[in-house]
Amino acid sequence: MTGTRKTVAALFLLPALVLLGALVVYPIGYSLVRSLYNADGSGFAGFDNYKAIFTDDGIRTALKNNVIWVVFAPTVSTALGLVFAVLTERVRWGTAFKLVVFMPMAISMLAAGIIFRLVYDQDPDKGVANAVWVGIHDTFAQSSAFPNAHPGRESPLRPDQGGFITKATVHTGRTVALPLVGVAPDQMPDGAKKAVAAKPDPGKITGTTWQDFTRGKGVGRLGAPDPSELGYSGMRIEAVRNGQVVASAKAAGDGTFTLPASADGALLRLPASNFKQPYNGVDWLGPSLVTPAIIGSYVWMWAGFAMVLIAAGLAGVPRELLEAARVDGATEWQVFRKVTVPLLAPVLAVVTVTLMINVLKVFDLVYIIAPGSSQDDANVLALELYRKGFSEGQPGIASAIAVFLLLLVIPVMLFNVRRLRREERR
Repeated sequence: MTGTRKTVAALFLLPALVLLGALVVYPIGYSLVRSLYNADGSGFAGFDNYKAIFTDDGIRTALKNNVIWVVFAPTVSTALGLVFAVLTERVRWGTAFKLVVFMPMAISMLAAGIIFRLVYDQDPDKGVANAVWVGIHDTFAQSSAFPNAHPGRESPLRPDQGGFITKATVHTGRTVALPLVGVAPDQMPDGAKKAVAAKPDPGKITGTTWQDFTRGKGVGRLGAPDPSELGYSGMRIEAVRNGQVVASAKAAGDGTFTLPASADGALLRLPASNFKQPYNGVDWLGPSLVTPAIIGSYVWMWAGFAMVLIAAGLAGVPRELLEAARVDGATEWQVFRKVTVPLLAPVLAVVTVTLMINVLKVFDLVYIIAPGSSQDDANVLALELYRKGFSEGQPGIASAIAVFLLLLVIPVMLFNVRRLRREERR
């Protein structure tokens, strides 16, 4: 190459080199120098800022969470991408499925964070995750319809082990009134009907349990069913003698119930199961689950990326090798495990390493999804860098974290580059 051509090449490369120096080399150099000074930059701190990375509790939590992210997020995303790529190759609507799975990649991290902040909302009426979870739970363990019910004034009931029990014993041939308050009419069970006063039955104990909410002179009677009041449909009533349940019954739609003669002389108890609070789902964004929940949102976004790259690699796998394995008697699982996966190993390695680099820099999802009460538990190095540099006024430590992140990324990048070069030589 002549000197003229070298000069022309240098001129063409100059704008790129200037931008590279201004946007990459200079910030790295400045961060390295700044990491060796104290908070205000007036004194040389040596390696004190780097020592803080391993002694500060917040940074240590962030480092631990980064390890969890690096181990699980790329692995799960790559595994799902592999499964999707292999399965969609065999179905007619595979292209449409790939489009749907890949679509989250078109959403910014900010938008994805807002979406999953709503998905993980504690309120089942707002959060999709808890709406599904509560629906499954209530299918097998129905919640009580009367969580806020309690005795009113001049009530024959008193508290007992989370429920309520009569103050006096009951006897056959008499009726019992068990009025309660605290449940709004629109929250009563669908089977609730207008409450009626039970009629005495010789040899049995009858009674009514109902929502005794009517008040005021000339409007209704306290302690007796009125036409506008509803019975506690499905309320469980137990007859208790000497601490043992001797009989039980369930209230009808109008609140009436009947107990046998064996309940004579017993106390009537409305057990705590009648007043169990409704199941409110899982605290997805609580201290114990916030990191796995955020990793789930990351997988939702990046599994499509892994699937597309793996599907491209799968398209280049020689079909005769797969057919030969099947002819030799291999099952589909054996073909997948011993032929498909080894042939896709280079692609799987590139995808995994790329996601590992991406995961080390994760910031947006953690910052947006984790609420203030759990952000310390979900902390990662990139978020801690931001907090130290902009919220706590410690740019020295923030620069040390940035350099530390760079040191973590470099080996992964070198591994990726070396693998790509080996592939090119082949």
